[in-house]
Amino acid sequence: MRRVILRLVPFLMVCYFFALLDRVNVGFAALQMNHDLGLTPAMFGFAASLFFVSYFLVEVPSNLALQRIGARRWIARIMITWGLITMAMALVTGPYSLYAMRFILGAAEAGFFPGAILYLTYWLPSRYRARVLATFTVSIPLATFLGSPLSVALLELDGLFGLRGWQWLFVLEGMPTVLLGVACLFVLTDKPKDAAWLAPAQRDWLVGRLAAEAAGKTPVGHISLWGLARNKYFLTMALVCAGASATGSTLSVWQPQIIKSFGLTNLQTGFVNSVPYGVATVLMILWGRHSDRRAERTWHTAIPLLLAGIGLAVLNLAAGITMTIVAVTFALVGAYAFKGPFWALSAGWLSAGTLAAGLAGINAIANLIGGGLMVNIVGLVKTATGSFALGLLPVALLDVAAAVCVLVISRSHARAVQAQAVAA
Repeated sequence: MRRVILRLVPFLMVCYFFALLDRVNVGFAALQMNHDLGLTPAMFGFAASLFFVSYFLVEVPSNLALQRIGARRWIARIMITWGLITMAMALVTGPYSLYAMRFILGAAEAGFFPGAILYLTYWLPSRYRARVLATFTVSIPLATFLGSPLSVALLELDGLFGLRGWQWLFVLEGMPTVLLGVACLFVLTDKPKDAAWLAPAQRDWLVGRLAAEAAGKTPVGHISLWGLARNKYFLTMALVCAGASATGSTLSVWQPQIIKSFGLTNLQTGFVNSVPYGVATVLMILWGRHSDRRAERTWHTAIPLLLAGIGLAVLNLAAGITMTIVAVTFALVGAYAFKGPFWALSAGWLSAGTLAAGLAGINAIANLIGGGLMVNIVGLVKTATGSFALGLLPVALLDVAAAVCVLVISRSHARAVQAQAVAA
């Protein structure tokens, strides 16, 4: 397992780092781009949200294609495509071209995150999943922790060769993704049985261990896509994930503008913006390890959601930048500490035949609600009231509702497992 983890996880983390960087850099580009393109907060919110609409439409088909074609080639295709489109974002000239490019970017990137989660389940027995998935998803806060100062530094290239700083940001942050996409063809192996870099005994042990786990019964067995869409476990998990997704998405898009509103420069905004993500990066790994040590997923999923909701609610009481950063840190720690235990819980409830569509569907619905809907709401409320904090209150309520839902559905799951044991 050490050999598997060291071979696959660091590389996929770097790939996911650039996925997040290419997704959220629009928040930093907005510090210059909104003025250049004549965007209001509502227009910018709509543009940012279009990413999640196409992401929702393409996510499940993309994951099914990965299952059919193989992770090595399909993940390479995803990365090369979205890297090229990110670079082309530098060519937008107004709101409508920005709308189009954000929509295309969402379609191009769709499938990478659930595809990577699915791919890792091909290699990870259940006892390793929460800590490894938490380590993998640490790329999310890390992308903003490192990307904040990097992005604002690229804005300082303003005027070089006649390009604005925000145009350089898109070009230089999209280019590494294309190169990493090519590297996928050489680094990744589709399944453990094909891993020539494992000893035969290691390969046989891993294949046997995973096959034995797959043979176990789960509450969500092998069902059709339509049946999955009506399954209570699937729908509840999608709603639960939407809470954390809404917190992360809305803050990644709007947080640079919230911080800059206190009178900071672009460079100061970038460094201050990175602080909450640095804290979240450390704590989400520790929380995932704690979940594995306790072999407990439900409360390790619910508690971070409650923390995120509290952080966003407190943001409405913050009078200065210090209290604002503290509240945002609480929200982001909750949104990201949630991920390792949640994806381990979800993977444990879905059968092998349902895993590809199930993981992709959960992530797609969560991103549509969290990114497509909630990012728009914040922009509309900001335009109407002048307050970012008021726009984030619906996200706080969604977090609390999601925490309650995961506790309720886990109790239902426990009863289902007990009923299966009695029937057997």
